[in-house]
Amino acid sequence: MSLSTNLRRTLSCSKALVRCVNTSSDPQHPKTTSFGFQTIPEDAKETMVKSVFDSVASKYDLMNDAMSMGVHRLWKDQFVGDLKPGRQRPMKCIDVAGGTGDIALRILDFAREKYADRETSVEVVDINEQMLKEGLRRFKKTMYHNTPQISFHEANAQSLPKDKFADDSYDLYTIAFGIRNVTSIPAVLEEAYRVLKPGATFACLEFNRVDNPLLGTLYDQYSFHIIPLLGTILTGDRASYQYLVESIRKFPSQPDFAQMIRNAGFVTGKDVDGGAWSNLWGGVACVHTGVKV
Repeated sequence: MSLSTNLRRTLSCSKALVRCVNTSSDPQHPKTTSFGFQTIPEDAKETMVKSVFDSVASKYDLMNDAMSMGVHRLWKDQFVGDLKPGRQRPMKCIDVAGGTGDIALRILDFAREKYADRETSVEVVDINEQMLKEGLRRFKKTMYHNTPQISFHEANAQSLPKDKFADDSYDLYTIAFGIRNVTSIPAVLEEAYRVLKPGATFACLEFNRVDNPLLGTLYDQYSFHIIPLLGTILTGDRASYQYLVESIRKFPSQPDFAQMIRNAGFVTGKDVDGGAWSNLWGGVACVHTGVKV
């Protein structure tokens, strides 16, 4: 069965759930969220997003190549390079929504190659089993396989189990191209704040708002016409790519997301490019950072 069929069936179920919610004790305020441009019950989003990433797990790099014209690899290199893992001391890192391990591998390679650090470790967390399987497959080809430097965990970023992810435990929290897919961004940020040590860094790489009108117009044309077409041609799956494009447009603007990070307790720079965030390619992607106090 194709993912498009699965998504249609899941959406049909979610619409039925909306009808049930609307006849509940609070019909004026049903709990809903976005799935791309659609409004769905909060309880349905996790299943629907899981369907998307079950489909694209083995084609994750191909998906990001299509969405970023291949530039996501350079963005990820810059993202990790600017964080300088291992510069001062070995770091205990957590990479959330990072099932395929591409950020974790960059962190470990950077620490080893730049600072001869073989003690920095990364715990990769993802809610999606298929993404984690892809990460394990990838790491079996590396020197880090079966070492204390890497581990994979299936867990929800919104409610990390406290017995595995204790308060004040990590020196660095990273999340790349994942936070826009969660049901509750504030819940993820609160958990990030909880598990980080005082003085530790939260870092998020995400597609965001383009700040140049001409580039924005070109980007919209590429996003809404070319990317879904590529999804059809490359994977036979237009629906997933259409959702991913729409999810970018629903993500908060740079200033709004920076305020959400501050609301969780983090300290950020000023609300300008180069302060609370750093735009990449004019805002096609963006790095947000905050420090736990």
